[in-house]
Amino acid sequence: MKKRARTKKQPQAKMGGAKLGGGLYIVATPIGNADDITLRALATLEQADLIACEDTRVTGKLLAFYGIAARKIPYHEHNAARAGPILLRHLERGQAVALVSDAGTPLISDPGYRLVNACHDAGIPVTVIPGASAPIAALAVSGLPSDRFLFAGFLPVKQAARRKTLKELSSVRATLVLFESPRRLAASLGDMAAILGHRKAAVARELTKFFEEVRRATLEELARHYREAGPPKGEVVIVVAPPEKSALLAADAVDIDAQLGAALESLGVRDAAAKVAAATGVSKRELYSRALALTGRGGRSGGRKAP
Repeated sequence: MKKRARTKKQPQAKMGGAKLGGGLYIVATPIGNADDITLRALATLEQADLIACEDTRVTGKLLAFYGIAARKIPYHEHNAARAGPILLRHLERGQAVALVSDAGTPLISDPGYRLVNACHDAGIPVTVIPGASAPIAALAVSGLPSDRFLFAGFLPVKQAARRKTLKELSSVRATLVLFESPRRLAASLGDMAAILGHRKAAVARELTKFFEEVRRATLEELARHYREAGPPKGEVVIVVAPPEKSALLAADAVDIDAQLGAALESLGVRDAAAKVAAATGVSKRELYSRALALTGRGGRSGGRKAP
């Protein structure tokens, strides 16, 4: 965790003097820079009866930094089946339990969703205290399209499984956000280049920390860089641009033609192309050409330009 230049700890935030009500509180914590915690998160952690931590030692350092004394219990992937029922018993007694991960927003690549789901099933209130999130931070700083994105977590460790997963993701028309181990970064980027093709991407490293770095290039160029430079240090997030909209994928061709055919029954070529483009994200120019071909006018356009 990055320490701040000033030596005084930030004053603990109070919630108007009101006692925290019973229920589960999903609390986001900093991903590197301690200043990124929110006042509401500090107040919740201070007043919680119990804090469920991915690693009590990591959370303990954060709490000590802000002078918060609280009872902690480990809750992570390896003990969730045993610790979950214990936490539920505390919650059923009306206690306030804060759920935190080592860094960032809980439930992102951790088992917290099981506890949240159990609380909903049991009628226990669940409240989120939003804050730092590595996938969102990486997406924001990458400069890649952010209007539609898919967080895919960690890729499989073995190459065959990794390539199979990437093949499944290859047709997703959205920016991809993934976690990866620094030592597997070059290999994963190489597989991405082979499966996803020529796409822009960004590798965000050590976000919010002193050595923060964002490297932007194509997947091929990034794979080559990390093969030559070796594994980087710190936490890594990969952001990959979506596939180009211009190409009609072979798998989509039949469906696209069906949609165009239906649209052409009531609309002209230009309007039909615009309607299907809005529905599929495929280039209107390409759809216009395809619509002309379907209507038998492709060779008789007389040099007319597509929209």
